[in-house]
Amino acid sequence: MKNLLILIALLMVGNMSVAQEKLYLLFEFMQVDNEQEMEYSATEEFWEKIQAQRVKAGDIAGWDLWSLYPGGEMQDFQYLTVTVYDDPVKMMDGSSWVHLMDRAKAAYPSMSEADLNKKLNHSSATRDLAVRIFSEEIAVTKGDFDMPIGTVAQMDMMKVGLMDYDSYEKAEMEIFQPIHQKVVDTGGKANWGLIRFISPIGSDTYASHMTVSMFKDYKQALNQNINWGEGATPASTKAMQDAIALRDMKYVYMANLIRKVR
Repeated sequence: MKNLLILIALLMVGNMSVAQEKLYLLFEFMQVDNEQEMEYSATEEFWEKIQAQRVKAGDIAGWDLWSLYPGGEMQDFQYLTVTVYDDPVKMMDGSSWVHLMDRAKAAYPSMSEADLNKKLNHSSATRDLAVRIFSEEIAVTKGDFDMPIGTVAQMDMMKVGLMDYDSYEKAEMEIFQPIHQKVVDTGGKANWGLIRFISPIGSDTYASHMTVSMFKDYKQALNQNINWGEGATPASTKAMQDAIALRDMKYVYMANLIRKVR
């Protein structure tokens, strides 16, 4: 009996540590001219091996490259990189870049330092890093989706007033997250998450939050059908309407995962 209680206690501690794990995300939105597409693709192919070394060394927890749709030259951004951290300080203070040359040499041992510097410096010529956002994931549905290459994401950019953050986030987690969880459980989508921007924030910023729904492919994404009124009561309907009134949906991107390092 004593051994059983010890085992249960260890399992509880383990589950608590998993539950407390939090992800911090650096979003970098890229503008790429049509004539630079091939060069930009080669740039990210080069960087992918370096990012793999950064993950291996513990500098970062992961890195993704997403192609954004519609993505026309007059529609702001064509690509998005997401760098994943398990420590907000490491994300913000630049310390994860201190050993960049060491990681580059590990990724390309046959290249000279001069050639590596040339390749690294050339990266900026293939794209315009237009927007950088530091953020944290504050809610996510349960499930075992591991986000394979080809994953499709719907990214809803929201603007919420600073004084309404708590009310909005509470509504997302208490009203909408259970609905998304039900859709995940029934196979209608793969994952849903709520992200809060850490920096920049303020009245002049474009958005303050993002919700991300992930799908295994475009067929699943385009066939999503959420019955928002299922099981609704007058009170829950009003709560949903009040929650919607707290945010301004600024823009919706569709994104396709084309590179991933974990």
